[in-house]
Amino acid sequence: MAPKKNFALRLDPKLYEALERWAEDEFRSVNGHIEYVLREALHRSGRLLKPGLEPPQPNPEKSQD
Repeated sequence: MAPKKNFALRLDPKLYEALERWAEDEFRSVNGHIEYVLREALHRSGRLLKPGLEPPQPNPEKSQD
């Protein structure tokens, strides 16, 4: 497994409290739950690629207005 990227994340205290409650309900750490929520959102939007797959290429015939 590749090492994880560390970075500071500033959140509104109310948002953190809501995430903390949600993470507790799901038996996850807040950090693990943030990672889960982001991964799910990326997957649903089609932005999270499976290993070994190439990203979709833009259609050159589509006009760029």
